[in-house]
Amino acid sequence: MKKFVSMLFGLTLAFPIAAFAQGTLKIGTVDVRRAFDEYTRKKEADAKLNDARNAAQKEFTDRADAYKKVLDEINNLNKQLESPALNAEKKTQTAKERDDKIANIKNMEREINDFRQTRERQLQEQAMRMREGIVKEITDVVMEKVKAKNLDLVFDKSGMSINGVPVVMYAPDNDDFTNEVVAALNKPGRASASSISTSPSPSPARASRP
Repeated sequence: MKKFVSMLFGLTLAFPIAAFAQGTLKIGTVDVRRAFDEYTRKKEADAKLNDARNAAQKEFTDRADAYKKVLDEINNLNKQLESPALNAEKKTQTAKERDDKIANIKNMEREINDFRQTRERQLQEQAMRMREGIVKEITDVVMEKVKAKNLDLVFDKSGMSINGVPVVMYAPDNDDFTNEVVAALNKPGRASASSISTSPSPSPARASRP
């Protein structure tokens, strides 16, 4: 979640120009980044995503260790083939065993690369789904507050312009209802509006071991 793209809530339930001219436009602000970071489900989803990353790293390490073991076996067979004491029959048998292992290790190498690329893509997709699901929940809660407060506009205080400066340069503290949004999100027993999945898809098949 390192790249959290801030949202600008232009929630115009109605934008009455006449009301704006009369100074009766009701505006609110929310710090979406803070609501995001303080949402309990976000912390739980982060923990699950870290578990998925650790599981992927462990499987990658297991595959790499198995690859190294077969590579060591091939090197050992090559040394045996260099021995002048090896008779022709044994040499043929050893050469075949080595060639089989070489074919197997090539498959292992390809599958390790496929596994790494697939897992990286899956973890990125899972992180994106998690982020999108939580942002939707935050948006839904903000909309509920907009209706309850009868607001005309809501701006995200954490939003940044293309020039790298805050979109909302200043707003009175009494216009901010971030605390209410965080409290509503973390309310005990609240049903989640999104399904956050961090379960990876089945991994590429392992290469067969000789």
